[in-house]
Amino acid sequence: MKKNKIALKILTFSLITFSFIACEEDYATLESDVIDRDVATNFEIYSEPSDIVAYTKALAPVQTNQLSLSTLGIYDDVYGRTTASFLTQVNASSYSPDFGEDVVIDSVALTIPYFSKPKGFDEDGNLQYSVDSILPKGDIYKPINLRLFESNYFIRDFNPDGDFNESQAYFSNKSASANEPISVAALESEELNFVEYNDNGEMTIADNIININELDGSGNPVETFSQLPALRVFLEPNYWKNKIIDKEGDLVLSGQNNFADYFRGLYFKAEPINNDGSFLFLNLNNQSANITIYYSRLTPSTADDPDEREQATYTINFGPNKINFMENDFTTPINNGDEDSGDSRIYLKGGEGSIAGIKLFDGFYDEDAGITNFEKFRSDFVNLEDNKFVSSRRLVNEANLVFYLDETIGQTGEPDRLYLYNLNNKTPLVDYYLDVANNSLPAVSLTNHLGPLQRVDDEPTGAGVKYKFRITEHINNLLVRDSTNVELGLAVSLNVNLEEIMRQRAVQDPNEEDVKAPASSVLSPRGVVLHGNNTENENKRVYLEIYYTEPNN
Repeated sequence: MKKNKIALKILTFSLITFSFIACEEDYATLESDVIDRDVATNFEIYSEPSDIVAYTKALAPVQTNQLSLSTLGIYDDVYGRTTASFLTQVNASSYSPDFGEDVVIDSVALTIPYFSKPKGFDEDGNLQYSVDSILPKGDIYKPINLRLFESNYFIRDFNPDGDFNESQAYFSNKSASANEPISVAALESEELNFVEYNDNGEMTIADNIININELDGSGNPVETFSQLPALRVFLEPNYWKNKIIDKEGDLVLSGQNNFADYFRGLYFKAEPINNDGSFLFLNLNNQSANITIYYSRLTPSTADDPDEREQATYTINFGPNKINFMENDFTTPINNGDEDSGDSRIYLKGGEGSIAGIKLFDGFYDEDAGITNFEKFRSDFVNLEDNKFVSSRRLVNEANLVFYLDETIGQTGEPDRLYLYNLNNKTPLVDYYLDVANNSLPAVSLTNHLGPLQRVDDEPTGAGVKYKFRITEHINNLLVRDSTNVELGLAVSLNVNLEEIMRQRAVQDPNEEDVKAPASSVLSPRGVVLHGNNTENENKRVYLEIYYTEPNN
């Protein structure tokens, strides 16, 4: 039974990994009515925004290792610019290799697939693909400049200053801790050149431009890709001859530990082109992600004929440890908000950005009598004895927490999904577990609880209007089961399914030891600005609405 549970968890995680980016697809909002006004008795709506406090929590550098994808490129939004690069370990496909005699490298190819999905077949029956892992979305993706370095920084598995077997955390600001930065000199130990080949097989040094679009015969971008979409470049072969081929028989190629110390990793550094670019999600866990050395050699069967050579390959894979780095150049700075009174605007930003804290039923209903807003709310809905539930006075049919976008600042690229959770315990709310999950299509997963962004006229490209989070069972727990009225957290989400299976990421905050960020928020560069509880626009203030009925007595 235990093995079956482990296998089920592995299968679930694999399905989620291969659908990371699908949750960023735009789609029309789906509404459902759970209240039948024709049969409800004494149907009423409770809506009270005044006892909600919502405020911004700016994040210090966030933990970015032990994630299942890597980010690379340039992303611009209402906050400014985020530039993402990454460092990865490498490991060989086999050790103590026998390359053969008189080895000549033909080419060295680097391949890292984007996240994509089948799109159908062309007129010749060939499978077509569409990319769903590049931002901003569009028919034409802007190129980026990619510089590739051999890194001399050794990525540790365990924290030497932590508890026994405590994993080492690495952070978005190129550090292992507040006191251990990763130097640029170590990351950029030796730069590797890209090359290209002409029709005659002649090699020349190439530029570092990564053109993401696939072009047709006329040089125009096409909507679908005719082969698995991926970052593909050729690398200058002399480096790999010296680094790998010439080390045959050396201890450095004898096993993973020796190899990891000898070849410590590769650093992928993104730069803009003409002050612009795209943001890529790369699938380094895909079996096609590798560096392949294509070479020819003499073998006993070909040694007598100098014109006959045997073709062979040697593959270097990525991982297991990978670290994302993020550099923010914000024109709109993110500062900590007012935890006591709340903010006029809530600033949410993925990555090394920000989350929000939300307090429901905050403050006093009658301060002189010592009655809190929560106690008043609870007494309105249930009968209590010794502060314990006895019976219901009102039956909660549906409860929604609603946030409006700030429409005055011309936002674009807003996240389709946000994640609402228990900020104290860093866990999902009970409504999360009671909703319908879809591991293969995160875009339509858990949409009753974590409502997707509602847009003008429900058009996929329409301006964002609001997010609605159904928290009916959370409210019922507060009323009936004497649950603690915990503070809630709100964060940008790349994939809402992740939060059940991935622990939250550490935050390098000197003022708070236990602050963390949801994993799906760390993975996303997107941001949005919401109206808070102190906004000057009273019609757009965050509010809690509760649909309830009063039983007939």
